[in-house]
Amino acid sequence: WIPRAAQIIFLNKTCYNGLFRFNNSGAFNSPAGEYVRPTICDENNLKAVSSTLQSAEIRVSGFEEVMHAANPSSFIYFDPPYRPLSNTASFTAYSKHSFTDEHQLQLGNLVRQLDKKGNFIMLSNSDPKNTDPNDNFFDDLYAGFHISRIPARRSINSKASKRGPVNEIIVTNY
Repeated sequence: WIPRAAQIIFLNKTCYNGLFRFNNSGAFNSPAGEYVRPTICDENNLKAVSSTLQSAEIRVSGFEEVMHAANPSSFIYFDPPYRPLSNTASFTAYSKHSFTDEHQLQLGNLVRQLDKKGNFIMLSNSDPKNTDPNDNFFDDLYAGFHISRIPARRSINSKASKRGPVNEIIVTNY
């Protein structure tokens, strides 16, 4: 895993705007960035992150599996593929497997189950109100939870004029 982690850090620091993605066939397809001297190894930051993560258990799995692994003291953060803000901005297919509104609803159901177990939960996603003020998909799905709208800068867009802050949502049960 150490060589793989080093490769991912390298790609994150040298691909276009830190973009790391796969196409629908599962092949890596991020363009190269135009950096003169990218800082690939920030030793102090890597050591600080490593120290912090020593007390964490990180699992890569389908979100459905979290229910079996969580105990009452678990803090669970979900970062699913974001719901598209437009028909041309769909990043729901980070791999050859899509993440649809049906999956978003299933995740919402799991979040409610974990909340009933007493777990601390945080989830992030796009805010559909950026493009449609009447789109209450997440407001309805996470009714009763704390929903914060926070500005997030977008650095990746084929048109520079469309890069900039948009709101994302942070959902918590605390």
